[in-house]
Amino acid sequence: MEQPDDLNSLRRLWSFWPSRVILTANNFRLFDHLGEGKRAAELAPLLKVSLRGIEILLNALCGLSLLEKRDDLYLNTPLAEKYLVSGSPGYQGEMIKHYDTLWQNWSALDEIVRTGKPIRRASDHSSFIRAMHNNAIFKAVQVIDRLDLSGVRNALDLAGGPGTYSMELARRGVAVTLFDLPDTVAIAREIADEQGVNLSFQEGDALTGPVGEGYDLIFISHLLHSYSPEENRRILANCRKGLNPGGRIVVQEFLIDDTLTQPVMGALFAVNMLVNSEGGSCYPPGEIASWLREVGLTSTEEIRLDETVLVIGG
Repeated sequence: MEQPDDLNSLRRLWSFWPSRVILTANNFRLFDHLGEGKRAAELAPLLKVSLRGIEILLNALCGLSLLEKRDDLYLNTPLAEKYLVSGSPGYQGEMIKHYDTLWQNWSALDEIVRTGKPIRRASDHSSFIRAMHNNAIFKAVQVIDRLDLSGVRNALDLAGGPGTYSMELARRGVAVTLFDLPDTVAIAREIADEQGVNLSFQEGDALTGPVGEGYDLIFISHLLHSYSPEENRRILANCRKGLNPGGRIVVQEFLIDDTLTQPVMGALFAVNMLVNSEGGSCYPPGEIASWLREVGLTSTEEIRLDETVLVIGG
């Protein structure tokens, strides 16, 4: 019997082999060692791995078009050089490392669905924060371009993580305070110093506040999905107290519709929040707008971007 096309489509949904190959290669920082090309026999002692293991892994990476093989010499393709070699402007290795952590936590999904509670098998806070920078460097200009910054002199980047959006605001003449937990602030300081951008920092917990005052704009990117609706109302109420008259709160989140099923990335991200948080999820923009109105920001609007949505309350 001929294999049906729709079965092939279904099978692609559970094909995890390429992902695991890339995660493992990144864990060994393999791409950093291939600038001028290396042979498997050279890499095995360098990476302290077996010759058989590294040779099979290298060949698979060639099949995935991340490496090129010339006789027995392996080299990065332009794609790997651009995104997988540390130090390159578009480096995504920290994001891939974060996904390796997610892999381990998602592996407990059966039990998590049974209990509704996360099971933390792995955690790497530094990689997570730097992964957020890997992700945001390609979005920050587009996102900040969509904001009306007229009259905005002082801004708060609440739970600003690596500070990627803070730095983009600062480049446009806004005085920015990045608010986050102490461990995260330490990483954000390093990144801001690396980029040569001047930011102010405040350590604290976004859930408990207070967040300070005197802000014309409070920017909240990819925070609310980590918390329950009740906790998000509390966060937004704390932020409302910190706004100047006429100030605005801008929330950026992954997009999901009112059915909570589309786009599929939003529905899958809700699973990620099931795996990694006590009460988080992916929330429709209309629900976020209702929270903003509840805390007194009666004027709300939505701006849809490629993968995310901005919900603005003022």
